[in-house]
Amino acid sequence: MSATADHSHSSLGGLALAALGVVYGDIGTSPLYAFKEAFHGTHALAVNEASVLATLSAFFWAMMLIISLKYVWIVLKFDNDGEGGVLALTALAHRRAAKVPRLAAMVIAAGVFAAALFYGDAIITPAISVLSAVEGLTVAAPQFEHLVEPITIGILVSLFLIQKHGTSRVGAFFGPITLVWFAALAVLGLDSIVQTPQVLAAINPMHALAFAMEYPRAAFLLLSAVFLALTGGEALYADMGHFGAKAVRIAWYGLVCPALLINYFGQGALVLRDASAVENPFYLLAPDWFVFPLIGLATVATVIASQATITGAYSMTLQASRLGYLPRVRILHTSDRERGQIYIPSVNWLMLVSVVVLVLQFGSSNALAAAYGIAVSGTMIITTVLAVFVSLSITGRVRLPMLAGLGLFALLECAFFGSNLTKIAAGGWFPMLLGALIFVALTTWKDGSALVAGQRRTIDVPMDGFIRSPHPEVPRVAGTAVYLTSDTSVVPSALFHNLKHYKVMHEQTVFLHVINEEIPYVTDADRLRLTRLAPDIYQLDVHFGFREEPDLPRALGGADRFGLKLEPMLTTYFVARSVIVDGPGALPRWRCALFSWMTRQAEGAATYYRLPANQVVELGTQVML
Repeated sequence: MSATADHSHSSLGGLALAALGVVYGDIGTSPLYAFKEAFHGTHALAVNEASVLATLSAFFWAMMLIISLKYVWIVLKFDNDGEGGVLALTALAHRRAAKVPRLAAMVIAAGVFAAALFYGDAIITPAISVLSAVEGLTVAAPQFEHLVEPITIGILVSLFLIQKHGTSRVGAFFGPITLVWFAALAVLGLDSIVQTPQVLAAINPMHALAFAMEYPRAAFLLLSAVFLALTGGEALYADMGHFGAKAVRIAWYGLVCPALLINYFGQGALVLRDASAVENPFYLLAPDWFVFPLIGLATVATVIASQATITGAYSMTLQASRLGYLPRVRILHTSDRERGQIYIPSVNWLMLVSVVVLVLQFGSSNALAAAYGIAVSGTMIITTVLAVFVSLSITGRVRLPMLAGLGLFALLECAFFGSNLTKIAAGGWFPMLLGALIFVALTTWKDGSALVAGQRRTIDVPMDGFIRSPHPEVPRVAGTAVYLTSDTSVVPSALFHNLKHYKVMHEQTVFLHVINEEIPYVTDADRLRLTRLAPDIYQLDVHFGFREEPDLPRALGGADRFGLKLEPMLTTYFVARSVIVDGPGALPRWRCALFSWMTRQAEGAATYYRLPANQVVELGTQVML
């Protein structure tokens, strides 16, 4: 084997290990509360052999079909330039439906709503995961029950504080710990299964089907607990861009799936031996001497579970911004090799505040379990529908089996969603309300931006016409004017308004266009590209790698080698900024106010590109919506 191949295998193994600590944290901690919820939750089942075997059978086949087959085998194939998540899938589906405008609009709306629901899941997961682990104190030392909430909040604050160090470093630290966690799950479960091997009969799907036929209502309600074992599936897809599909698959099939199933079956075996163990079957699997170490390990594992949805929220925000559903946000890339590894400070702190409020409001994992599941099941259904659209373009023998499989997944997920709806009054309203609010914000930004762009097009002047037309009558003033532009085919609106109001041009005019490259760093030799458009009028392209902080003044220091003199004290940067005012009604007044507020929160170009404040002129334009 070649050295290159050895290195490739080594890198893949490292990515798979890191994926354990980021991608599988969420679904990996479901054994803490999922099985318990079936017998000790909102719709608790009677504890007997038939119900235990039916529950385990439902867990087994739900994980096999929804996670192993749908997500890990099929959906991970639908990446958009390496990125996963429902917004990436929406972009792919939109391309297939673009020829039918109404259908394309429905695809976009569904995808955006699924993304909004995902944010609700991303906020609930850290709260319920860490709470469920710390609640182990009530089993080992009931006198410490009053410390559960303070300890949970302290752990969560620490988790969000370390995010700035980057996904790769967090994953490298968490990966080995998660490996120990999954090994512990398997060992605890296997020890219990050996004592009660008849529990393995639950692999037969007839146990679940027979229970459903005899007790249809109880089986329907049971699905809301079964679904808790699947809640990391959507985060798994959203985090794919961090590590790649191959590493994610290796980790799932090689370790995560077997360990989870063994532990669930071990909990079922324990309950068959001792019905009172439903109080907390996970911790009661452990021998007395191991309970406190297990609490510590579970706490760390749930911190890792939170990591999966935090990084998923970062990825979703990046995609939403690129697709025009969110304003420009500050995004920091934290890896030289993987572009998908990012950190978004604003999202990080908003999530921290939301999670702490949830812990204080609900107070226990049982209360949060009622709110959990609705958002994820809704997102899963939409993901399946979008995958159908993408699959329609596939040719060959795999098309019909794939469509048939997706149809089966859709039926199962609709059943899960219906079961979770029974928990609306018990807390399920929260993720639905949060998802609706986020959906309104995302679509308002998209619609408002389209209206602003439409108004700008009515006053845009083609660059070619401007360059060909001499301007001898326009007085020239000393210095250089640098106009930031995102579209080099039209004259920047800042220059248009400068001519309109001040009726002057500078001795030297530079149209500056920033280009973001797909590589981590751009060398100084490749940083700038200068094009002379007319006497004393230039187009300057500035290239930045995805790991670089865009610093325009520093980059422009290299313009001298092209013969372009940019004296710092004689250079003025002109930036256009829109001021939104209520107008003739293209948007309802409340949406116009929301869009105006979001515009004000967006990071300005001057700050983003580190322009010196005393050399920036912002030309505001009132836009009536």
